[in-house]
Amino acid sequence: MSSSTDPEDTDPVLEDERDHLTASRHALAEMRANVLALEAMGADPISTESLKATLYYRAEALRDDPDVPLFFGRLDYITPAERLYVGRRHVQDGAGEPLVIDWRAPLSRAFYKAGQNDPMGLALRRRFGFDRGRLTAYEDEDFTTGATGGTGEGRILIDEIERPRVGPMRDIVATIQPEQDDIVRADLDQTICVQGAPGTGKTAVGLHRIAYLLYAYRERIRRGGVLVVGPSASFLGYIKGVLPALGEIDVKQVTVADLVGAVPIRGDDTAEAARIKGDARMAEVLRHAVWSHVRTPAESLVLPRGSRRWRIPAHELAELVDALRARGVRYGAGRELLAHRIAHAVLVRIEEAGEACDDRTHDAIRRSRPVRAAVDQIWPAVDPVRAVLGLLSSAEALRAAAEGVLDPAEQAAILWARPARGPKSARWSLADAALIDEAADLVERTPSLGHVVIDEAQDLSPMQCRAIGRRCATGSATVLGDIAQGTTPAAATDWTTLLGQLGKPGARLQVLEQGYRVPRQIIEYAGRLLPHIAPELAPPTSVRQVPGALEVRAVPPEKLTGAVVLACQEALAGFGSVGLIAADDRVPDLSAALEAGGLEHVRLDATGELGGARLVLTPASQVKGLEFDHVVVAEPAEIVDAEPLGLRRLYVVLTRAVTHLCVLHGRPLPGALA
Repeated sequence: MSSSTDPEDTDPVLEDERDHLTASRHALAEMRANVLALEAMGADPISTESLKATLYYRAEALRDDPDVPLFFGRLDYITPAERLYVGRRHVQDGAGEPLVIDWRAPLSRAFYKAGQNDPMGLALRRRFGFDRGRLTAYEDEDFTTGATGGTGEGRILIDEIERPRVGPMRDIVATIQPEQDDIVRADLDQTICVQGAPGTGKTAVGLHRIAYLLYAYRERIRRGGVLVVGPSASFLGYIKGVLPALGEIDVKQVTVADLVGAVPIRGDDTAEAARIKGDARMAEVLRHAVWSHVRTPAESLVLPRGSRRWRIPAHELAELVDALRARGVRYGAGRELLAHRIAHAVLVRIEEAGEACDDRTHDAIRRSRPVRAAVDQIWPAVDPVRAVLGLLSSAEALRAAAEGVLDPAEQAAILWARPARGPKSARWSLADAALIDEAADLVERTPSLGHVVIDEAQDLSPMQCRAIGRRCATGSATVLGDIAQGTTPAAATDWTTLLGQLGKPGARLQVLEQGYRVPRQIIEYAGRLLPHIAPELAPPTSVRQVPGALEVRAVPPEKLTGAVVLACQEALAGFGSVGLIAADDRVPDLSAALEAGGLEHVRLDATGELGGARLVLTPASQVKGLEFDHVVVAEPAEIVDAEPLGLRRLYVVLTRAVTHLCVLHGRPLPGALA
């Protein structure tokens, strides 16, 4: 955290606080050493390995980072009279006395929520300024007198919000605002949907909610499991350091493609095909396709056993099948149950004949060749991948499954032009993978997790929503997004519909209206697009006004590349990260120009590795969820022309800057921006 105060200031208050910081670091080191000294001794090899893993994660959670302050605030309570330091993790001395309390503890909430109207029992709240882990300043709010003071000159909070950044996203634990804190500390059983304009901190809020839930409901949520679903590998690379910085290192983070990745994604759909495949009606098409494999029994079952032959007529087998289908069981479960029901029917006949039977008899009959053959003929096994392959490769199969659901034109739009010879040769798309996931759930129930965080949720198709919803069917979710930033063919237009598709129609909708990271000039400029892309949303606002934050330059088309390189050089002369964003097709030429100009940069691709480079050349399609201190946008018109929802993509691009935005154009700007 930056500060206008000299780091070598000998203010006696600062010296006392620095001593407490030193003592806290020593105590944390001792806590970690004590964990590392423990020997894992379980009752058996499995429990021993489990204990070793627990100790490892505990030790990693206690690892100190000298560049990150152990505490960022202090609370002086009136009754009982006590002083508490608030930080990223709990630290105690050898006697068990707390030197730092976890920001998630109930007593810490006053740091985020207390005000003059409701001091929450505080006499004083103190914020600390730091520079690379060294305490440099403090600011006090005295709730008994209303006075303020300290050495930070009222800049500590805003300096932390504005602090330049290079590389992955940082936590916001020192700057969580009251409306954000309400979301972070919501109960585990509550699903929350957060609609937030760029810069409102919705992604950080979602990640901090995970950290809070793991603190407040640790055993319960660990049993169920927790998952973060992001839009891209680059996004996950950007946020990967937030939870470890908060002491939570065992949270799985995946893209939608990873989540439904039963097949390799090698193909792309047209916008129309993607829209239809993502439509919730495809769930009914797949249900028809999977269950069409069940056949009406054509002949009786005859089971030789000893000197007797036991016969189950075809009509009775049909009744067993109908009864199972009426129960609404999964396809795979029904197949298993049919074998049991047939075995039971045979057993009844054997017992009626006066023979004794037990569980071993039932199991032997169920596993017998005639019963297995009958089940295979009536209720054959279904492989979800091959089921979808057959559906998309055959006009006849698709017509039979989609009759009354999709019209002929829609069926033609999703039918593969070249049928694949097998699953391995198929060029599966992301939309196809969601269909396979649906088919897999029709066969076997998908296990549910305790909590799922879904970022950029507005881009999910209904079928992808169903896939994620299955993963939190018995748990809760934090749904994050911005309707204005939807750029996929099946992007949501309202949260009510999306939450219904997710299986969470009763979720609480929370709107974050106030931006903190994106300067007001930039957000208002990008906001000119809202009447054209999301007229139902209120214009975004921001608390920050940064002089010179927005610059729009018209240049001759033939000089655009040179102007872009120059703008990047100017941005690199300042502090923080620089993002050069352009239409995907222009990226290779810009990369060559940057190299020719001697500008070291990293070219962001689907792997999502940002590295430590200050200059990141980013295709417009990969920029969602990222932010940079300085952003240079090359030729907005090309970004708009590159895809059907190009204006929405441009809105995303224009809102990635947190200090300065430079827009360079050789062609006329889109009308909404002119």
